[in-house]
Amino acid sequence: MFVINCKNYEEVAGDKIIKFVKTAESISKKYKIKIAISPPQHLIGLVSNRSIPILAQHVDDSKVGSTTGFVIPELLQKSKVKGSLINHSEHRISSREIKRLILKLKDLKMISILCVKDVAEVKKYVKLNPDYIAIEPPELIGSGKAVSKEKPELITKAADAVKNAKNSTKLLCGAGIVSGEDVAKAIELGSEGILVASGIIKAKDWSKIMTEFAKSMV
Repeated sequence: MFVINCKNYEEVAGDKIIKFVKTAESISKKYKIKIAISPPQHLIGLVSNRSIPILAQHVDDSKVGSTTGFVIPELLQKSKVKGSLINHSEHRISSREIKRLILKLKDLKMISILCVKDVAEVKKYVKLNPDYIAIEPPELIGSGKAVSKEKPELITKAADAVKNAKNSTKLLCGAGIVSGEDVAKAIELGSEGILVASGIIKAKDWSKIMTEFAKSMV
């Protein structure tokens, strides 16, 4: 699994998100790698009908109906959105909300990618059996310093914690990944995929960098 979080970067603003998603579709098909994209929330509708999974960057634990301004999983599902990131380090939520949202997404047959900051959180939340847990030390996010190089033991310990849970959760690795070498190292250490943002979005040639990352996962 190769997840690209677009955050709210200007590089994919407006119609540019369509070109970005089409590029990812092409790379996904060519290398037979599952690529999922989390566009800026307001642009989801522009790309939700594409052939690769489109994920929300955040969902709220709120009900359908009179909940102005909240992002509701049930409505996303009806727009063919396949799932969501939960608890990203830039949008942390409470343990109670995390638990409720993982269960809600599971009921809706949507993908849950729970973001955590350390191994203690991996151990705490893997029991909830989200589809994926993405470990991202906050201090390395957007730094260009890959967790696979700076803190390799973090990935191996997280991988062990996920494995010991004996459920279907898979580990993703994020924070500071900017090269195919970083990706390959993360996989070697026990990650089953990556969660990236600026390393892809801010690259001058999207196709070239996505190809480099995808080849490292084959």
